[in-house]
Amino acid sequence: MRHSLWPTVLAGAGGSGLAAYAGARDWVRADGSDPLSTLRASLDSPATTSLALVALAAWGVVLVSRGRVRRAVAALAGLAAVAPVPGVWSTRSSLLEEHAGTTPTVWPWVAVAACLIAGAAAVLAFREAPSWPEMGRKYDAPGGTAATESDRPRLEDQSSLDIWKALDEGHDPT
Repeated sequence: MRHSLWPTVLAGAGGSGLAAYAGARDWVRADGSDPLSTLRASLDSPATTSLALVALAAWGVVLVSRGRVRRAVAALAGLAAVAPVPGVWSTRSSLLEEHAGTTPTVWPWVAVAACLIAGAAAVLAFREAPSWPEMGRKYDAPGGTAATESDRPRLEDQSSLDIWKALDEGHDPT
């Protein structure tokens, strides 16, 4: 299912981004005389925004990782995406109780829908990740054995020419 990579990643990233946006919007609106400026500190859901941003970042890692790491990060994206869902009702209710004269907005339900979309995309990513294309190995860090302290000549014992040659070859002479 190589063709499912981009729709899944876009659904996951889009759902996560929308959930983060919805979490940062006002979840209650002041009615009549009670000005919103007095309520400004606690009208949104920082937990929803934070977890959605974790899920959004995980989708970037899903794109550049491979194998078990990709599946593990897809699972993390799913957990971060659906974690706010149970708390939406309690957050919404507490905001309505704390601030008399307020009415709920649509943003909590947008957050729930977006979280569920991102969570479903993460489940699909976990299942389909082994069949997705991976980035080439040429983007990996250089392999091989690293020189230990005892393998390298002391900096004081090297001539300037040796140091420049080491730099030209991509080694750190220090």
